[in-house]
Amino acid sequence: MKTGILFDLDGTLLDTLEDLLDATNYALRVHGYPERTLPELRRFVGNGAYNQMRLSVPEGTAPEKIQAVLDTYKPYYTDHCQIKTRPYPGIPEVLAVLKEDHPLAIVSNKPDLAVKALCAKYFPGIYALGEAPDCPRKPAPDMVFKAMEAIGAARCVYVGDSEVDVLTAKNAGVPCVSVLWGFRDREDMPEADIFCDRVEELHRCIRFAEDLSSVP
Repeated sequence: MKTGILFDLDGTLLDTLEDLLDATNYALRVHGYPERTLPELRRFVGNGAYNQMRLSVPEGTAPEKIQAVLDTYKPYYTDHCQIKTRPYPGIPEVLAVLKEDHPLAIVSNKPDLAVKALCAKYFPGIYALGEAPDCPRKPAPDMVFKAMEAIGAARCVYVGDSEVDVLTAKNAGVPCVSVLWGFRDREDMPEADIFCDRVEELHRCIRFAEDLSSVP
């Protein structure tokens, strides 16, 4: 059986940061909170929309007010998630090559509706799964297992760009390729199995990780 390749979305396949920032700042403005900068939001994303809002609002904001900001953010982002977002250069070409030999899937902590909308536009035909009530978000391994089952993969390599992705792969018991063109730096992922500096090296890094996945 062929090895599946599972990808994180934001910071791994797509540069979504500016659309995330615009939607976050819209929700903050609606509720009277100060806006955030791009470097700030870069640190806040990756662990689900609620945590993104929790970190974006002023410290000490009550949970019910965070939820209100989130309720404003989610539909706005879903409707505005394709304005400035683009695949990282070279990503579509790498995926096209990988699809010839591997079943592929995308698993993301962003809301499922936004994930499916973005993947339908940029990566049609690839199974995509986002945060939903019936599947705990990463770093729980549930998304990985659900995606593996959906694409018929008994083993996989996981590709991501954050410490959440490293921990997700560890919890799922699969090797992880950590890319360095996304939202985190090398020092944020000290336990990564393999680092990939450039998109051009991604195929080679995945092949190396695939060898790790076949070790008993």
